[in-house]
Amino acid sequence: MTIRVMLVDDQELLRTGFRMVLQSQGDIEISAEAGDGAQALEVLRTAEVDVILMDVRMPRMDGVQATRQICLEPDGTPRPDAPKVLILTTFDLDEYAFAALKAGASGFLLKDVPPTELVAAIRSVHGGDAVVAPTTTRRMIDRFAEVLPLTQTPTGPPALEPLTEREREVFLLVAQGLSNGEIAGGLRLSEATVKTHVGRILAKLGLRDRVQAVVLAYEAGLIRAGGS
Repeated sequence: MTIRVMLVDDQELLRTGFRMVLQSQGDIEISAEAGDGAQALEVLRTAEVDVILMDVRMPRMDGVQATRQICLEPDGTPRPDAPKVLILTTFDLDEYAFAALKAGASGFLLKDVPPTELVAAIRSVHGGDAVVAPTTTRRMIDRFAEVLPLTQTPTGPPALEPLTEREREVFLLVAQGLSNGEIAGGLRLSEATVKTHVGRILAKLGLRDRVQAVVLAYEAGLIRAGGS
């Protein structure tokens, strides 16, 4: 199956570089491009896209606003048919990338990402995994959390009321950046069982993917920057 990718960045040189790397892959095609978030929304009205590489800082409409409109319904619930969004960040400067995760992005990519990691990230997200390396996303969230205040009062354990005791246990491990394999080993479960638990957790909490689980856990006061 061909993965249709959209490049959204105001720097044409960067789009050209990404395009050259991705077009060399037999299972990836560049189906659309845009120079900012507003143009991306216009293009998406007619273009068929599976995965979007989205810059954060752009003129007219930034990547956070665009991601929110692409991934979320007006009431804040996830759009089930929305393309997956991978945020392009410089890591040290783009504090707003954390807000993009809240807006529905599936993870981060550094702008200087090696070609092999870029391709692997796109394939992984397209296949249903929110992040290529869960610990990487958690580490980046920790970094951004140091400079971003909580947007609401921590809700604590009540945020997990829909979950069973086992699901809560799995949820907290997902929020700490553990992979399904690591969770399975720690809880002495099969990876298939963990995958089933994760699917049920996301459905019960109305979350799009594992990244959103990390965001919820942080905002609920269940995890903190630099620790669990």
